[in-house]
Amino acid sequence: MTAPSTHTTKPATGIAALLKTAVVNALIALVLFSLMVGIRTEAGSDGQLTYWTRFGELASLVAAVFGGSIVIELLRQWIGPAGTEKLVPPALQKGVSLVGRYLAPALLIFTLLVPVIFYNQRYILDLAILVLTYVMLGWGLNVVVGLAGLLDLGYVAFYAVGAYSYALLATNFGWSFWICLPLAGILAAFWGVLLGFPVLRLRGDYLAIVTLAFGEIIRLVLINWQDLTGGPNGVSGIPRPTLFGIPLSNTDDGLANKLGIEYSATHRIVFLFYLILALALLTNWATIRLRRLPIGRAWEALREDEVACRALGINTTTTKLTAFATGAMFGGFAGAFFATRQGFISPESFTFQESALVLAIVVLGGMGSQLGVALAALAMIGGFELFRGLETYRMLVFGWAMVLIMIWRPRGLVGHRAPTVYLKKAQAISSDLVKEGHG
Repeated sequence: MTAPSTHTTKPATGIAALLKTAVVNALIALVLFSLMVGIRTEAGSDGQLTYWTRFGELASLVAAVFGGSIVIELLRQWIGPAGTEKLVPPALQKGVSLVGRYLAPALLIFTLLVPVIFYNQRYILDLAILVLTYVMLGWGLNVVVGLAGLLDLGYVAFYAVGAYSYALLATNFGWSFWICLPLAGILAAFWGVLLGFPVLRLRGDYLAIVTLAFGEIIRLVLINWQDLTGGPNGVSGIPRPTLFGIPLSNTDDGLANKLGIEYSATHRIVFLFYLILALALLTNWATIRLRRLPIGRAWEALREDEVACRALGINTTTTKLTAFATGAMFGGFAGAFFATRQGFISPESFTFQESALVLAIVVLGGMGSQLGVALAALAMIGGFELFRGLETYRMLVFGWAMVLIMIWRPRGLVGHRAPTVYLKKAQAISSDLVKEGHG
């Protein structure tokens, strides 16, 4: 008879605690705003101090704090970390889990149909290309930060190496995009290995400082090496990609003329959209496959505990270098696409702000989570555009959103993922094997 009573008191206890928190916050707001809002003072024309009351505005603020506290606590318990008491009905929990199961396929299908749905809306297509570019960058950095646990603040350096590699090879030697794309990834991976060697013994904050310095070094080299990179003027006239050697231009040998259809500038935008989508999906597939290989398990072991990783006989030097090289390679691919999409690059496009943005996407999405990184890139890049009308206030709104997400979801939007290695069948262990001295 005791089980039903304890089961029914938990929600009541949760609601009582929620109301108590809201009342305490409302009382604090009443004390703070009483003199600032409730009573206003001003020096009159005769020099005397005059005052007047605004109890209506004070009551509105206190009521807003009371209601806001209830909403925040409900959200904290609904989407908060695992282990917190939840007041969500079981039916709603089941619906949320069902939505999470089919969210990734639905997003992929919608992404494939974006050029069809928004064919005549150039702004939406350009924004979708930008979002996919940051999704690819986030998945690339997720290898270094999310899987290997190496805090990299200079990821934009590999992005710049890939962009300048393609731009210089294409403009100086006339090579096509499909030849320069793998070369850009290889060169970026080479620079990733060069970065990995000096930081083999570093971890934590020291690793972050060194990688930040590496990113700034690359940017300063691009600015000052004018004979090769063009300096602050950048590189212009970068060739556009072709479809199996057929240019997407309004010429006699263009794709539209060969197919006998009317030329449209949107054809090239749609082609670029599907190109970056293919590169992003390739990055996602390669990352998932690598996680299941021994090198991926070594990355995760390194992330959890480097000392234990060494004790297991794992070569941490090779593990770190492969993580840096793999992440840098995907960054180089994204940089090559960025160069061919823009047609012009300069050092101003590869500042520390880009590294911070990509790192924020990985952290907010959930380190090690592919779906979380994609959702975070969509929210952050799309959120910038959504609040563009607020001008200077959009950064304030964006910062508050990041703070709230870190409070409610400290492990990111999708902080839980299936383990790489697990037992498919539960195995019973005899009690004789777990006695002291036997296991």
